[in-house]
Amino acid sequence: MDKHTYNVDINWTQDRKGTMCSPELNNNETQETNCIEVATPPEFPGGMPNIWTPEHLFTAAVSSCLMTTFLAIAGFSKLEFVSFKCGSKGILEKVDGKFVISEVLLFPEVVITDESKRDRAQRIIEKAEKACLISNSITSKITMETKITIQN
Repeated sequence: MDKHTYNVDINWTQDRKGTMCSPELNNNETQETNCIEVATPPEFPGGMPNIWTPEHLFTAAVSSCLMTTFLAIAGFSKLEFVSFKCGSKGILEKVDGKFVISEVLLFPEVVITDESKRDRAQRIIEKAEKACLISNSITSKITMETKITIQN
């Protein structure tokens, strides 16, 4: 596979807040951009509530990578499922005098219709966690508590 590049542009707007955009996410037909505000979290001096933070985006990157990897593996494996969702928590703490996201807790939930596919669904979600490129690119501990539910 060739190398891929993902571009993100950050522009400071005011206080501890800016706008984050990617030229690859612009809709050239409608001239719409797909930008989001990003700010320092309110737990830090000058931080702002109710705005995406780097800490949220870090945690979201791990969780969304788990989902997209699960979807790919489930598709290749022809696992039929009703739904997938995943709560997540990034744990920020000071380690050796530096702030780090020391752990990301993932709570994936997969709903299937066939009890006999439970173990297979569990294996696929575990395989997805091991194959997730974001998890493989960071040093944070990844902990996963999976829930497989059967829908009748």
